[in-house]
Amino acid sequence: MKTYIKNAWICDGSGAKIYHGGILFDEQKILALYRGEPEQSVDADRTIDAAGKWVTPGFVDIHRHCDALPFRGTSYGDAMLRQGITTTVVGNCGISLTPAPADEKEAAGMYRYYEAVLGPVDERLSVRPKTFTDYMKALEQHTLPVHTAAMIGTGAVRISVKGFSDTPYTQEELDQARERIEEAMKEGAPGVSLGIMYLPECYSHIDEFAYILEPVGRYGRVITTHIRGEGDSLVKSVQEVIEIASKAGCALEISHFKSCGMKNWGREIYRAIGLIEEARSRGMDVTCDFYPYDGGSTALTTMLPPDFVAGDLDKALLHLGEEKSVEKLRLSLEQEHPGWDNYAISLGWDRILISGVTCPEYRKMLGLNMEEAARQYGYRDAVALAAEMMHREDGRTAIINLSMSQDDIDEIAKLPYSILISDSIYADTDTPHPRLYGAFPKFLREYAAEKKLLSLEEAVHKMTQMPARRMALKGKGLLQEGMDADILIFDPTVFRDNATYQDPARLASGLDTVFLNGQIALREDKVLKYDLGQVIRV
Repeated sequence: MKTYIKNAWICDGSGAKIYHGGILFDEQKILALYRGEPEQSVDADRTIDAAGKWVTPGFVDIHRHCDALPFRGTSYGDAMLRQGITTTVVGNCGISLTPAPADEKEAAGMYRYYEAVLGPVDERLSVRPKTFTDYMKALEQHTLPVHTAAMIGTGAVRISVKGFSDTPYTQEELDQARERIEEAMKEGAPGVSLGIMYLPECYSHIDEFAYILEPVGRYGRVITTHIRGEGDSLVKSVQEVIEIASKAGCALEISHFKSCGMKNWGREIYRAIGLIEEARSRGMDVTCDFYPYDGGSTALTTMLPPDFVAGDLDKALLHLGEEKSVEKLRLSLEQEHPGWDNYAISLGWDRILISGVTCPEYRKMLGLNMEEAARQYGYRDAVALAAEMMHREDGRTAIINLSMSQDDIDEIAKLPYSILISDSIYADTDTPHPRLYGAFPKFLREYAAEKKLLSLEEAVHKMTQMPARRMALKGKGLLQEGMDADILIFDPTVFRDNATYQDPARLASGLDTVFLNGQIALREDKVLKYDLGQVIRV
């Protein structure tokens, strides 16, 4: 079937100024674009009059954590399709569903640790693949609401090779880790993600990363990095990943680039930007991405100092049920730790919100910050509450850190090499971070239309062609003859986000139509098809 959209404002995703015209496409590709009204009638089976509306490429979100959702047996496309997201990339922050340890007990430990990000990985899943090859095959056999590409995470790689150990890789383990990354490159992964802040990657050093990432440079792919520290150690952490990329010979994408901790606001982000631009001036391919909120979302276990965990997370969580270990944690969180950001000091427990729990008795605390929850429910302090929650929930508690300055975020948004992401996590909760439901329309509404930090065309560019190019997603992100027919129709004055920190689980609204492969997936905010997505290999 051929579809012709006429009388539209065409925003092609390149950043160029919009123009009035039309677009013709079939159930795969874009066939033609027209400026103004075509001189002859267009041969189409269906004509849509988009008077007053914009037509753009489908949005590309290269940073979501919905790795396990295709195997959970429930539809999950509404949050993405209602935002206009037609393509996503999973396997971010060093966290991927595979590779998993061969030993079932060790695999269960990895899944439990990742639950605050990926959601439950248990008997509810139709399949639990162990290798990246098996993961890609399983994706192709399951229904996908949007096009999906997958990276492999070096955190999962390390756990699969040596568990949560804090010891250095042996040469044999380095070779095994490199082999797993080589496998992902052969299977079409667009890149490899690092999560250096997280256990057990925080125990790895530059030369180890450079060695195991050698295939990424050889295949011409990219590494995306959750850096070691986004607060007091931001500048050193950016230096570290630039050096890793340089030694591995690959492109670098700094994930959810930000400066955390109030004393760092308005200062450290400029020093970090300076490092990126100096590397770019030397010819390095370095870019960054961001989400349009002043709070991040992660696991409560990120509040545990690495020396407290000492390479054995299960043991550390078990001991948090003992008062002497809680006191040890309290003392540890009262001091700085070189190479690790202590948000208990730089941010404060009153800026850490409880967003996801597994024990029913903690549900009453959802939406409260750790300090007020501890005070309201009779705990000695926030540390005592945090220790109990991590102990009783096996580290699966999810939090939101209100850690950023809006002025810093605005500066990042204006960078010509910054890309919009959502960084959506999928903890099993009714109170997720609002970015899960609203990041893309919020960016258009607040940053472009209202604050005018950039034009709507530039904003669309950061949501379409830029991310598609960064991940080498062929056919995505641009309205051009021969590109894939993933297309949106909407009025930018109507399309908006509705999710807030106080009321986060609210879908975006105002989209007229979403096409995937030239077929209608959504019409007037109602999802019609959840099975049009395809697996992308690069």
